Amino acid sequence: MPISHSSPQRKRLSGLPRRGRGRKSEAAEAAYTEELEAFCDKIRQIDSTLDFKVSSRGWCYILEEHGLGKGEFDSAQKLINDCRKSGLLPIDICAVDVKREAENVEALDESDPEEEALSWIETVQRAHRHYTPFSFWDELDAYVEMWVEKIDLRSLFSPICAEFNIPITNVVGWNDINSRAASARRFSDWEGKGKQCVLLYCGDHDPGGLNISDFIRSNLADIGEAVDWYPTDLTIDRFGLNYDFIEANRLTWIDNLETSSGGRLDDPRHPNHNKSYVQSYLQRFGARKVEANALVVRPEAGRQLCRQTILRYVPANAVRQYEERLRPARIALRDEIARRLAEAGE
Repeated sequence: MPISHSSPQRKRLSGLPRRGRGRKSEAAEAAYTEELEAFCDKIRQIDSTLDFKVSSRGWCYILEEHGLGKGEFDSAQKLINDCRKSGLLPIDICAVDVKREAENVEALDESDPEEEALSWIETVQRAHRHYTPFSFWDELDAYVEMWVEKIDLRSLFSPICAEFNIPITNVVGWNDINSRAASARRFSDWEGKGKQCVLLYCGDHDPGGLNISDFIRSNLADIGEAVDWYPTDLTIDRFGLNYDFIEANRLTWIDNLETSSGGRLDDPRHPNHNKSYVQSYLQRFGARKVEANALVVRPEAGRQLCRQTILRYVPANAVRQYEERLRPARIALRDEIARRLAEAGE
């Protein structure tokens, strides 16, 4: 059943706060401020009910269920970011683009020497719990990675991927050759060990999205000579977004086929308009699309889709069996740590 984030104590959005043009009276400015504060209060209230972070675009889909008009998405996205800049909303109300995070940021220890020493002792005593001398994939037939088109999907799917030791990458188009190469090298390594390599993909429902398997294989092949691996035997499984899932979960259709460059595939003047993958899409679905961000309003359905897809390639008991295989090695490390600490204390 679709999740609703509405609250009986909270009113639905009556519309996006708009200041309008020209000079405003004091009363009009006060009314706008009140509307803006109510808008931000609604976002903070909804955020307190979520167990994952969403992008500014993802917030538009969530707010749609609270009265935001579909045609107001671009304006709402800009307003949310403006409110983050001004302090009306917390900066971290939106998901962090991890690829843009700063490295080497100084982290200070706030504990005194005694507390710090105890903390390190506890860390050492617990170190065996994270000991992984062999891979989760060693005893399995396949090796699996996941690529997603939007940061919202990375945020939504990451806990499940972590459970199954599946690397997940937010590809955001095809500009980052390094991330492609990193995946290719991992596939090459596991293919050399006899594994069937699988790439799971979830992204937008649009002409490019439905043709993504061909695009992915081509983009990986483009760097084949550089990494000494070609995706000839790679299984590419595009598991979403798909029409049946969209309709079953009442996700939002956007009435255009605008691309990231600002052009529209439904425009006959677009250079790709007459390509077969665009024309077949237009004939079947019309000039509309569903952005992958729409999944944020159906998080449980999205996570179930992710898990079910993974289980097509990974046995349901694989995690438990891996933990059982790790247990003797971790116990041995625990005992060795205890022995060495005892020796150090003598």
